[in-house]
Amino acid sequence: MNTISGAIARMNALWGLAMAGRRSPWGGGDAGGDKGDDDASGEDGQDGDGKGDKPQDRRGPRNPWLPSGDAPPRRSASIEDIFRSRDPRRPGGGSGGPGGGFPGLPQRPDGKSWLPIGIGAAVLALVVLSSVHMIGPKEQGLVTLFGKYSRTIDSGVNFTAPWPIEQVDVEDVRSFTVDAIPEGENEKLMLTSDKNLVDLSYLVRWNINDLKDYKFRLADPKESVREVAEAAMRASIAQISLNDALSGSGRAQVEEDVRNRMQRILDYYKAGVAIQGVEIKKADPPAKVVSAFQQVTVAQQEAERDRSEARAWAQQLLARAEGDAESFEKVYEQYKLAPEVTKRRMYYETMERVLRDNDTVISAADGVTPYLPLSEVRKRTPDNTAAPVPDATASGGQ
Repeated sequence: MNTISGAIARMNALWGLAMAGRRSPWGGGDAGGDKGDDDASGEDGQDGDGKGDKPQDRRGPRNPWLPSGDAPPRRSASIEDIFRSRDPRRPGGGSGGPGGGFPGLPQRPDGKSWLPIGIGAAVLALVVLSSVHMIGPKEQGLVTLFGKYSRTIDSGVNFTAPWPIEQVDVEDVRSFTVDAIPEGENEKLMLTSDKNLVDLSYLVRWNINDLKDYKFRLADPKESVREVAEAAMRASIAQISLNDALSGSGRAQVEEDVRNRMQRILDYYKAGVAIQGVEIKKADPPAKVVSAFQQVTVAQQEAERDRSEARAWAQQLLARAEGDAESFEKVYEQYKLAPEVTKRRMYYETMERVLRDNDTVISAADGVTPYLPLSEVRKRTPDNTAAPVPDATASGGQ
């Protein structure tokens, strides 16, 4: 135990001796912290190398990250001193170097600034870019002179006066614009001729046919097209019944009627728009009464089925009647040729048809057995076929 304590004491003594000869990088005291600068330099204010410290070396702590260990003098916090230090009129002041000049730009060989040349180049580039216009194959450009219409330019390279004298507004005039009415999954209810409501969803395809009218006649051409489409659709739906609107049988006529109405209205206002087509996507009953409409539809389908079955039965009955009439006509023709033979044959056929399914027959004719065991006769026949009815004349009676 004493050996360990002695080793620790010797290590502490060696560490104290090693740190006693080192100076603190922050100035002031040594590494041991119990001696000042006076201990490391001598009584006469000299360092270990025999040279005296400068007065500024003792003003404060030193920066260990600088080569000399001294911090540079701090800059003044006054805004006036900062701008005064960059005054180009002072020798060496400003970023343009001695003699002044525009800050940040080099000087020309003759000593003048590049600023006028730079401004002139920017103005020239603006003039060139605002005077040359490349119009696409499906586009047209509307040229305005100080805000007033001047002309319309077609596709290709075109030249105009520079901005702000003339401006060009380019629009696509050949591609179709498709408007869905209503937008999204909203409900659009319209009244039919029989005072019922129907939920309609349709598409309108249109394009620009006169760019001048399109730009200057209407404040908002796109919204105007949508409003005209809704007005025309309501007017057309009000002329047909609910069944025609839901069944789809009259949709083609409604679509054509709406397109013609829209074109007449837009031409009247000189909107510069051509309506290419109208397509009804959906025609359903209102959402609140869908179940009732479904029940009505089921009832209508059942009624139509019953009517179809009745028509089929009537056709079958009529065909049978026509067949019987044709058969009677043939029999009548034979009757006119041989009345007695025809009557006898008809009598036999009738009796055969009547007695075919009877088991017992009682006859009161003279000379005929009153009881005919037809069931026993059928059993005795080889193929269980009905025995032929005996001829009444053969027994002495008719």
